[in-house]
Amino acid sequence: MKNNIRLEEFMLLLLGFFLFMEMDFEWWLFFALLIVPDIGMLGYLGGNKIGAFLYNLFHHRGLAIFLLLVGKSFLNLPWLELIGIIMFSHIAMDRVFGYGLKYDKGFKYTHLGEIGNKNG
Repeated sequence: MKNNIRLEEFMLLLLGFFLFMEMDFEWWLFFALLIVPDIGMLGYLGGNKIGAFLYNLFHHRGLAIFLLLVGKSFLNLPWLELIGIIMFSHIAMDRVFGYGLKYDKGFKYTHLGEIGNKNG
């Protein structure tokens, strides 16, 4: 089942790249921006509760889709669409590697299981 989920997330990552390529940016910018949503990890400097909140905010697929749709369809703001696409793609990439939304008891506790736990 894990491999099936990872394959699905990989396909979502490809979808994000396709959506990005429909925009008027150089292809390499996608890869340069792909790690930017991890800035949410800085919240852990304020403790587990703040860290989990900020990390999850920057890794919430619903928010990514909302920004993409609002940026493209309602406000015609390419930069907002770009933020949504990068977030969406980053989230898919994280899920491929087994990283999920965080619980507030620590960074390694995710909705996909404990990071580093061979059973999780």
